[in-house]
Amino acid sequence: MIPEDFIQQVLSRVDIVDVIDRYVKLKKAGQNYSACCPFHSEKTPSFSVSPTKQFYHCFGCGVSGSAITFLMEYNGMAFRDAVGELAETVGLTLPAEVVSAESVARAQAQATLGEVMSAALQFYRRQLKESPRAISYFKGRGVSGETAARFGLGYAPDDWQALKGAVEDYTTSSLAECGLVIDNDEGRRYDRFRDRVMFPILSERGHVIGFGGRVLGEGEPKYLNSPETSLFEKGRELYGLYQAKRAIRDTQTVIVVEGYMDVVALSGSGVDNAVATLGTATTPMHVQKLLKLADNLVFCFDGDKAGRRAAWRALEQSLPAVVDGKDTRFLFLPAEDDPDTFVRRLGKEAFLAELKGAKPLSQFLFDELQARVNEESSMASDEGRARLMAYAKPLLAQVAAPALAVMLRQKLAELMGIGALQIESMVPLSAVVSPAGRSAPPAPQTGGDSPQKGGGDWKNKRARQSLGAAPPKVRQTISLGSKMIGFMLQRPPLAGRFDVVFDEQDPSADAAAYRVACYIRDHDFELSAANVHHHFASTSDATIVTQAMNSSLGEGEMMKLDIEAEFDEALAKLRAMAEANARRAETLRRAQALGLAGPSA
Repeated sequence: MIPEDFIQQVLSRVDIVDVIDRYVKLKKAGQNYSACCPFHSEKTPSFSVSPTKQFYHCFGCGVSGSAITFLMEYNGMAFRDAVGELAETVGLTLPAEVVSAESVARAQAQATLGEVMSAALQFYRRQLKESPRAISYFKGRGVSGETAARFGLGYAPDDWQALKGAVEDYTTSSLAECGLVIDNDEGRRYDRFRDRVMFPILSERGHVIGFGGRVLGEGEPKYLNSPETSLFEKGRELYGLYQAKRAIRDTQTVIVVEGYMDVVALSGSGVDNAVATLGTATTPMHVQKLLKLADNLVFCFDGDKAGRRAAWRALEQSLPAVVDGKDTRFLFLPAEDDPDTFVRRLGKEAFLAELKGAKPLSQFLFDELQARVNEESSMASDEGRARLMAYAKPLLAQVAAPALAVMLRQKLAELMGIGALQIESMVPLSAVVSPAGRSAPPAPQTGGDSPQKGGGDWKNKRARQSLGAAPPKVRQTISLGSKMIGFMLQRPPLAGRFDVVFDEQDPSADAAAYRVACYIRDHDFELSAANVHHHFASTSDATIVTQAMNSSLGEGEMMKLDIEAEFDEALAKLRAMAEANARRAETLRRAQALGLAGPSA
């Protein structure tokens, strides 16, 4: 853990404008700085950076945070790495992490495993150069030397213990922990990958965490993946994501395919924004990760029955993770093709043309459900439409994106020929959509506003609005407590006037304002808004504090106010409310004492 006071010291010394300007060109706009948001595609700047609050906020997509948050989201950095980088820029040294002996041992083990995996990668790459058979295989699949180098492709020799040439000690337990070797019941050790072309699996930071191997010639299994280890978890990782990140940001589109060679072949043809799942079905974690990286998610499958089954599984996993303002689509290639064969046969432009025709999630969902109903009954009958409801209800109940949840219910109502009130009674919207919804702001991107290589054309205006734009802006009513937090962040000494006490467990915005006031007072009123935001980021008040910061970052609105007078007026209202509540509580207590009222709930 990094000491809290060190984090606050870093935030107090860095200038968020300088930090963000290294990555996104900022322009002065009144009291703040602005730019087109690096986290979603837009033409008109809505990304605002406040030098006084040391905080950024996008009025288009809602993303916000401090200098630490920006580095974490934009560069995909871990928290400690982000703090360390900022500390270095202001001449501070990151304190050594205080950890237990167990965590030290775990970190050392991780480092050792990483070294072993890196050694194996270099070994397999060297072996590829010495294997005409493996080289011939890749050339036959249209893989150039440049593409092979980009993905670190290699070859595992047809030898039971070839990795002896990669590591100093073939008996080390690290080889088994990495999944590179297998120890049989007789205690004999042998390489897991033999006579296979090798596809290294990299983490988002470019570290080797696993391998996939395809057998040369005949043999089973055709594809063999590393087992799950402390480095590698299939449900979280995606093949090719490290190489594709820049293109994904530039195009705001990510294409999910099924195989390693699909990713490699698409990249070789100039479609660099494709990734693949790792021998497992798509998981909600995959979908969440990709929707943080891009506005448009396209699942690309073969057009045969197996491809459609895989697409349906991907749809089921996507439903809980989809967010408003982002598109999830499904592309089905001709039955005789997969992305690899299609792009090699017809080229990049033909693939991008197909990409433009990908089905929206909503269309694919109802097309498949209606097809299933028509196989068993008929959509023309009442019984068939009732069956559609039975199929659709558990799926729609998983959708937590507020706007999409409403639209899907409206579509179901149309297909069933019933009204909105009837559909609400059958599939209650309130049961799944919380006030905040699931429209979380997207994570960091670098892209501009027009898709380029590998992203499809998306030039139709209506399509662009749904595929590359931020969610519609909604004017929210600011609560009294949130307004007071905003004032205190602007003028910390105002916290000294806050004299209304709330219970620590009270979840209201008014109680959050009390806790913010206490925190500012405890630090002698010498805190920036970024300091306060960071402190409350891991508390139940995080959303309220963030909303208060965002509401006070408007176009000079705070500068037009008499902040002290506004704060005093709000405080007077809060006192009046507290006094009224106290009177009601006292009246209830007396009534209970006289037996005129039951115990309060």
